[in-house]
Amino acid sequence: VQLQASGGGLVQAGGSLRLSCASPARTFPYDTVGWFRQAPGKQREFVARISWNADIPSYADSVKGRFTISRDNAKNTVHLQMNNLRPEDTANYYCMQKYIGGGYESQSSYAYWGQGTLVTVSS
Repeated sequence: VQLQASGGGLVQAGGSLRLSCASPARTFPYDTVGWFRQAPGKQREFVARISWNADIPSYADSVKGRFTISRDNAKNTVHLQMNNLRPEDTANYYCMQKYIGGGYESQSSYAYWGQGTLVTVSS
């Protein structure tokens, strides 16, 4: 299953972007979904996730209070609203779906991935 991420771009520090991710998987309404990111020369890291019923979103400490994850189960989409962006948020952002076990902040714990969308924040 290949997820389709979009919405990346170039923005100045302090600006906002909204990422979207569409899934073709029929299990989407029942799966945990979310986002990871990978900056140049660094490992992929957890950003945010949201459970199937959207009651318990979880965020990395570095984005808490600035990023908001949401989902639309009717449209099989997940969004990441990113506000007050910083240069250190520059990365390729990957959406993921379907928790399969292990740590919730480990990329190996998710079955489906998107191709990545690049976010560049200039200072």
